Amino acid sequence: MKRKICVLTGTRAEYGLLRWLMTDVSNDAALELQVIATGAHLSPEFGLTYREIEADGFRIDRKVEMLLSSDSPVGITKSMGLGLSGYADALSELRPDVLVLIGDRYETFSAAAAALVAKIPVAHLHGGEITEGAFDDALRHAISKLSHLHFVALDDYRRRVIQLGERPESVFTVGGLGIDGMLRQPLLSRDVLEQSLGLKFNRRNLLVTFHPATLENASPEAQMEELLQALDALEETQLIFTMPNADTGGRALMSMVDKFVAARPERAKAFASLGQQRYLSCLQFVDGVVGNSSSGVLEAPSFGIGTIDIGGRQRGRLKAASVIECAPQREQIAAALKRIYAPDFQASLREVKNPYGDGGASARILSVLRDCPLDALIMKRFYDQPETV
Repeated sequence: MKRKICVLTGTRAEYGLLRWLMTDVSNDAALELQVIATGAHLSPEFGLTYREIEADGFRIDRKVEMLLSSDSPVGITKSMGLGLSGYADALSELRPDVLVLIGDRYETFSAAAAALVAKIPVAHLHGGEITEGAFDDALRHAISKLSHLHFVALDDYRRRVIQLGERPESVFTVGGLGIDGMLRQPLLSRDVLEQSLGLKFNRRNLLVTFHPATLENASPEAQMEELLQALDALEETQLIFTMPNADTGGRALMSMVDKFVAARPERAKAFASLGQQRYLSCLQFVDGVVGNSSSGVLEAPSFGIGTIDIGGRQRGRLKAASVIECAPQREQIAAALKRIYAPDFQASLREVKNPYGDGGASARILSVLRDCPLDALIMKRFYDQPETV
């Protein structure tokens, strides 16, 4: 009998990282792929991105509706409750042998909790990382404690998961999943990409994504205003915005981007979702990534471009030398924008190496999911690390 591997995804970014693992599971004769789509994938406001999953040839076995129209703390908390209820039904019906979860979002946390009660082993991807500026940081570690197999990007992250009491033999260093997407996704030419986006690249071009930093004291709107003011001062620059996630305060930021773009149609354009192919294709031709998205840390360095990482959302992650950190203040953002075009910085990009590896994470994960004994996973024992003198 085939081992049933259920992959859950709630956002466009998650799916971009999971796609090639899903492909490999689907192509493995010993495995059966199941897919649960939830969260922003099912929302018209965020682009109905479940259609991208289906367009890539995957069957979505269950859709779990959980987003409310409110992105207040109360609204997000109630969404988590809706997700928990929906996942309970989905997992009861699908009965997977392993549930695969990635990252640190509240949709994922609810799924991990439902799987714990259902006694379904959880494989967690990209644990052990730190993002101090968002409550996702705590959710990531909580998901690790609810999980049974751990696939981390770096040895430093493996050490952290073990520090949480997870047994070393259950924690695997596999590299960053985003690198697989770069290597395996056919990318668009400049002309085809411009036609698809409905724009022309300028002398300078930037890809901009700014999410709410959910643990910072400053309001997300105030931080976004600082960023937009700095961007507005640029000349001969095409701005390509991707919209924020479904986080606390995200809708207000979306409205600000919409107003900014509407007033500057000749040099700014916004997309609810670019999709993985168009997003990675953009990274070939833009000069840098601006904002606080994890892609600026995980994928952009491999394209030999700079990243301006604003505020604390990604604080704590290991970053390449191509990442410029700055506070969410227009003067500092403006200085970072000037820095990204400086000749010495541009020359340094040729030597940058992405710390998240050179691909192959999906294949490494697949081999464990296919061959790992599952019988003894559910009843975990806390691992106490030996004391050092």
